[in-house]
Amino acid sequence: PLLKRRSAGLGIHGVGRLKPGVTMQQAQADMDAVARSLALAYPEANKSIGCSMVPLKEMLVGDVKPFLLVLLAAVGFVLLIACVNVANLLLARSTSRTREFAVRIALGASRTRIVWQLLTESLLIALAGGSLGVLLASYGTRAALGILPRALPRAESVSIDARVLIFTAALTLLTGILSGVLPALLRTSRMNLHDTLKEGGRASSGARHRAQSVFVIAQMAMALVLLIGAGLMLRSLVRLWHVDPGFRANNVLYFGMSFPAAMNHASVDAVRANYRQLEQTLASTPGVQEVSPAWGAFPLSSDDEQLFWFEGQPKPKSKNDMNWAIDYIVGPTYFKALRIPLLRGRLLTASDDEHAPRVTVVDDVFARKYFPNEDPIGKRIIRDTGVESAAEPMEIVGVVGHVKQWGLDTDDSQALRSQFYMNWMQMSDEYTALYASGSSMVIHSDGRDPQIFNAIRHASQQMNAEQVVFGAESMNQMVADSLASQRFSMILLSLFAALALLLASIGIYGVISYVVSERTREIGVRMALGAERMDILRIVLGSGGKLLVIGVGAGIIVALALTRLMSSLLYGIRATDPLTFVAVTLLLSVVALLACYLPARRASMVDPIVALRNE
Repeated sequence: PLLKRRSAGLGIHGVGRLKPGVTMQQAQADMDAVARSLALAYPEANKSIGCSMVPLKEMLVGDVKPFLLVLLAAVGFVLLIACVNVANLLLARSTSRTREFAVRIALGASRTRIVWQLLTESLLIALAGGSLGVLLASYGTRAALGILPRALPRAESVSIDARVLIFTAALTLLTGILSGVLPALLRTSRMNLHDTLKEGGRASSGARHRAQSVFVIAQMAMALVLLIGAGLMLRSLVRLWHVDPGFRANNVLYFGMSFPAAMNHASVDAVRANYRQLEQTLASTPGVQEVSPAWGAFPLSSDDEQLFWFEGQPKPKSKNDMNWAIDYIVGPTYFKALRIPLLRGRLLTASDDEHAPRVTVVDDVFARKYFPNEDPIGKRIIRDTGVESAAEPMEIVGVVGHVKQWGLDTDDSQALRSQFYMNWMQMSDEYTALYASGSSMVIHSDGRDPQIFNAIRHASQQMNAEQVVFGAESMNQMVADSLASQRFSMILLSLFAALALLLASIGIYGVISYVVSERTREIGVRMALGAERMDILRIVLGSGGKLLVIGVGAGIIVALALTRLMSSLLYGIRATDPLTFVAVTLLLSVVALLACYLPARRASMVDPIVALRNE
């Protein structure tokens, strides 16, 4: 399990292995007892500090469980739709074989033998489909691994192994049986041999018609559920793309910089001089507009949480009683590089160096949280670093907009996760020495040179051949990566929904075609008695429309219950978003009616003389 020490939003992490036979509940109780003992022994340092234990596996996979459950449900719906579709098509196909079955039974074949024959045919189809599916999955898995989001844990271990093949074989056999048993039973039950042989196998069965109608309704309902799920994910992703992150990602590049080993033994003044020279060198590179070091926190990449208290107030006796905020140690041009807007006061400047009074810039969440009814400009805070010489008050000189630190789908401002910025030049000697070996850097380019990173690397080597520039990533890519899980979920659900829509359309098309073929004589009589083509078209479309209405109604009810499982995957919309439900229902209705229209149009073109003669 993972041990996490809670302390005012800060803490340490540790990993431990439980003894055999010890449960998580017992281990948590033991750690709670240790925390209480520490609080009694050291009340100033350990007051209100506890420990929470989480299984390491749960910590690694994070919140991916809801996504996998939704994906599993989507796969299950597609599989059910495919089974229902195959069963429906087999049932319609076997209509022409009714006379064949009657002849077999008349010659002595048992009904059980006929059922086994139909099941065997269904299993052969299922095995062929399963084999093709495994082949496609082997290629599809490799393709999917290339687009899997990096945030999806253990994606590198996804592969087709013996367990997957055994599961696939068992599932293939099960689907073959499920899709074949009902058509087989319907085709052999209550068969009247005399009437079947006399009518040439054209006798209809109300049970078969009802079964086919139920199949189509089920297909429509399941397809609607998948389409609604995909629609919700699509709308959620669109909302995320329109979220204001608090900065502008275009033409921003974030990378690491490693200095020569000799800098680890240099004086603090030499370290500061090296940073200043680096800023000047990179700023003079063609195409670079702004450049800044980025110590500590950086949006969508890393965070550094810092404790502090206000000047004029006594220093809290316990760290647990202090305030905390996200701490950005940056250069004066950082705000211009990321286009972070200034709301009040001024930004950091080059004159705010190690010889000037210490200043800080806070975000609007900080201002609202700690100074709700007053101007924060001029107020002073003290940053706790554990080093007394660094505990000099910092004056607030400006207020900037809030930055989305942990992702576009997190509401940092509602969680009151405030932020403040300091000039790296004003950091203490002890803190500056920590970054003697290197730092993260951020630049804003004019966007004209796509190979700007190569120019930066060249400029760095010109300054010092031992400097290494690495890990370059555009801010746009970082924003895209933060949405990778949602985008991947949307793509998969959309693919499954499109497949479900296709299968459902084929299903309703097959049933209406079957109904039309059985009602050819009736249609011929109607047209001979004066029915117009529009009348025939209306009758056939009405049959399909009834199935569609029932299927859509059932699908909406199921979707209202199941889409709530997706709530944690959505952003900015509810799981019962009415616009999505209405739009998807209209889409499914249009596609289903189009599938009904084709056989309906064919029925309206029937020549009554030919139809009656063939009958």
